[in-house]
Amino acid sequence: MRIFVCLKQVPDTETRIQIKTDKSGIEESGVKWVMNPYDEYAVEEALKLRDAKGGGQVTVMSVGPKSRVTDSLRTAMAMGADDGIVIDSAGEQVDTFMAAKALSEAIKKEGAFDLVLTGRHAIDDNAASVPQILGELLNIPHVTVVSKITAGESMLVEREIEGGAREIFEVTGPCVLAANKGLNTPRYASLPGIMKAKKKPLKEMTLADAGVSSAQMKTRLKDFQLPPDKPAVKMLSGDAGAQAKELVRLLMEEAKVL
Repeated sequence: MRIFVCLKQVPDTETRIQIKTDKSGIEESGVKWVMNPYDEYAVEEALKLRDAKGGGQVTVMSVGPKSRVTDSLRTAMAMGADDGIVIDSAGEQVDTFMAAKALSEAIKKEGAFDLVLTGRHAIDDNAASVPQILGELLNIPHVTVVSKITAGESMLVEREIEGGAREIFEVTGPCVLAANKGLNTPRYASLPGIMKAKKKPLKEMTLADAGVSSAQMKTRLKDFQLPPDKPAVKMLSGDAGAQAKELVRLLMEEAKVL
């Protein structure tokens, strides 16, 4: 069984983000980078499916600066992935279409495969579009927000929808599945796993090798801004009646929500 897992490296949620002076993006120096949490579920599920089949190959792959994203790929290999592919963007800005295009071309170069797993979205931009674009570029079925996978001759896939309901799909492979929280509990990388990961093969490609250039970019971002500071909390005095009256006035005259 050949499984590809596409992952992204994102800033740690506890990292203090600073905006560049020209507002073209974030200052990356001093940022702690980690594997996107939703991609951890994808890695874990790939390992479980491989082991349940009694063997196979799990290849993790990522688009980004080679000097940085290699760390997350090695983390995935320390969890148990067999090898990795890094598509080096060399600091070039990459949008979701370019990332999906590069990943799809790299997968095609590897030959036949059974499954592609990703996270439902990345926590930095919340775009939630790479899995769908990837499925279209590979011309295979894709299902997002996956909370349960039952593998057999085909795959029964559950996904969460609005109102707490679930949809169930029967999907034949190869296909793209985007993992949601709750699909599994990702394992920690053990010390022996970390040592073994250093010796596992990591193939390197460039965007040009994947036939991708900045001319294909669909989205360009500018004028980055931090969220405005929250206004100071107002404390209402008086008895319950007076507080209620003042609250209604503030909601009508200041907040203007009534």
